Amino acid sequence: MIVVNAIMKTNDNNFETIKNAVKELEIKTREEDGCLDYAFSVELYNNKIIRITELWENLQSLKDHLKTEHVAHFVGSLSDDPPETDAKFYEANQIDYPS
Repeated sequence: MIVVNAIMKTNDNNFETIKNAVKELEIKTREEDGCLDYAFSVELYNNKIIRITELWENLQSLKDHLKTEHVAHFVGSLSDDPPETDAKFYEANQIDYPS
């Protein structure tokens, strides 16, 4: 499984643009083959930080996702004021709850 953990640092100018662009991206991405989970969230105590969490069955599924029209549309919608984004990619195995 591939895990993506990303942080976007937004500002007053681009937050609403990002928020509006995310809806279509989330809906279409969740329908993709290999997508196990895909979510954007805003930190409770710092609403200028958006976290992105993605789970993919395998690396090829993630690579295919990055080539989709909805990803290109999302990235294009941010071109006027792109947020600072730091993304990390991990290969992982799911484990049972550690009790």
